[in-house]
Amino acid sequence: MFLTWRLWGSLPLRVDSTARPTAGHAFVVQDRALDRCASGPLWLRNPRIANLVAEAILIGQGERRFYDRCPWVVMPNHVHLLVLPQVPLAVLMRWLKGSTARSANRILGRTGQPFWQDESFDHYLRSAQQIGRITAYIEGNPVSAGLARSAECWPWSSAGWQAKPPAPPNLPGDRAKM
Repeated sequence: MFLTWRLWGSLPLRVDSTARPTAGHAFVVQDRALDRCASGPLWLRNPRIANLVAEAILIGQGERRFYDRCPWVVMPNHVHLLVLPQVPLAVLMRWLKGSTARSANRILGRTGQPFWQDESFDHYLRSAQQIGRITAYIEGNPVSAGLARSAECWPWSSAGWQAKPPAPPNLPGDRAKM
């Protein structure tokens, strides 16, 4: 399952709505607009908040066992995650978004305000080719957005997190990483 969710109020006001050949093409247009967005909240640029989201992704697999985790990236205003769900999608998204929103709002000194947009994007992947393409897309997102010169240089991604010395410890129940 390929998941994407974004900060509340982060979608640019104007995105080219020209018909796209596939839903995947339309998604890429929207995602690129998020990457270029200079307005709206960019709270995930804050290293404390980006770290707490990254750590929650790891906990979702290890301690909670909500999914087998694959590639992931925390961008300034959105998150991409590729997982094999072990619980209903609504359960894992409610936990990921709810726990990180409370902690992030505390860091920002905000109370009673939305942090994440209510909806999220999800897409089932049906082939190894799709998984490979989405993996490259996720880990390459900071590079294509001009935030890092290589995937390993972005500290809030599966590629960069594993490249950080020392590598994060395996959490209980951590399976081999893809």
